[in-house]
Amino acid sequence: MSVSKSDLIKELADGYPNFLRKDLTKLVDIALYEMQNALKRGERVELREVFSLEPKIQKARISRNPKTNEKVNTPEKKTILFKMSKEWSKKINEKE
Repeated sequence: MSVSKSDLIKELADGYPNFLRKDLTKLVDIALYEMQNALKRGERVELREVFSLEPKIQKARISRNPKTNEKVNTPEKKTILFKMSKEWSKKINEKE
């Protein structure tokens, strides 16, 4: 199940009725914007006891097209390493 930004804002609005929905929207936008910029700068993003995101650089390499067996140059690119906390992992893997 995926969670959309609007679902997250709805849950926050239900849990914190004293906050205005537009303020919660702005808060979520700022948090996501800061996480995105930190990853672009090559910094690690960590939400304690939830998850961490870390940018990794894949080096440029020569790969091959499996259909034609032709060699293709693959440029350097960034990927994101996601690591879940042990507590969340235990909660997800518990049997009901």
